[in-house]
Amino acid sequence: MGALLTNWLDLDYRPALPQNKEMGIGIIGAGEIVEACHLPAYRMGGLRVVGIFDLNRERAEQLAAKFGIAKVYRELDELLLDAEVRFVDLAVPAKVQPGIAERAAAAGKHILCQKPLAESYGEAVRIAEACAKHGIKGAANQQMRWSPGIRASRTIIQRGWLGELLQATIQVNVKQDFANWGWLREMPTLEFMYHSIHYMDAIRFLFGPPEYVYADGARFPGQQTIGETRTLLHVKFPGESRGLIHDNHNHIAGEDDWFATYRFEGTEGIIKGTNGSLYNYPVGREDTLSFHSKLVHEDYWFNPRLHGKWFPHAFMGTMGELMRAVEEEREPENSVEDNLKTMQMVFGAYLSVQENRPVTLAEIANS
Repeated sequence: MGALLTNWLDLDYRPALPQNKEMGIGIIGAGEIVEACHLPAYRMGGLRVVGIFDLNRERAEQLAAKFGIAKVYRELDELLLDAEVRFVDLAVPAKVQPGIAERAAAAGKHILCQKPLAESYGEAVRIAEACAKHGIKGAANQQMRWSPGIRASRTIIQRGWLGELLQATIQVNVKQDFANWGWLREMPTLEFMYHSIHYMDAIRFLFGPPEYVYADGARFPGQQTIGETRTLLHVKFPGESRGLIHDNHNHIAGEDDWFATYRFEGTEGIIKGTNGSLYNYPVGREDTLSFHSKLVHEDYWFNPRLHGKWFPHAFMGTMGELMRAVEEEREPENSVEDNLKTMQMVFGAYLSVQENRPVTLAEIANS
């Protein structure tokens, strides 16, 4: 029983890394997320960052000094021509990403793109087409797939312990002022595009591609941003399976009443837990997870302890998967082509809000 119990609790959720960690990474962008997540994760994983470029050279030099990066490029082309750079990590705004991604692909570099891929679906498709044209691997930095709670849930689901999948629910009620990021203040597509995109991708990763989405978005009185900060998304999967994402970033009480939870249900079991990175933000805490399965034990809730967080540990997963895909000559799990389905959900959500109706993913794919 002891050995079997240990196997049940081995949920295989830690990010996998390439055998060759010396393959060089070049980073485009030196913003807060690179400092807080990308570079700490690569350091933890023992991955080699060759150099960094940012239009603000002083900022790039600061991060290079802090993380021991040897090269600070003066021009983007200098990074793209560097033979030591095999992988380009794009940490740039969506409006400029397609053009930069196309240049990196043409230079023969494998690319890890930031999410969202682009500000329109057509531009996102351009990135996938560039990867195919130039024969390089492209991936999307949808790192929530490698957050401990979501990755462990994937293991449980793949083992069949939930039976037939029925319901995926992610709920977030926190205080996050998007106006702290100046470039987001005038963004008309805000919460779905820059936050719930993580939950859309995570639910699709666990439950498969949905048929349609039905969305609503709202503002909070007096908010400084023009885009939506309160959202609801109903997701219809084939058969009897459904999903719900409920997000509010305007919580008016203290952090003791914040919550960021997930719950996945099937005919034979339930998973429930918390997304620790959104508690005590930005410090965060480790995810929690509990699961019950009639196929494993009739009357017991398992409570394995998960180690690591969405920020920054999961960032090892996105780059690690891209590098492993190159090593193994296969497409990455988080490929740009695969991420187009997440982008269909995002743009489908906005069309749904606009027209107050369900929108199929096929509508966006064929638009």
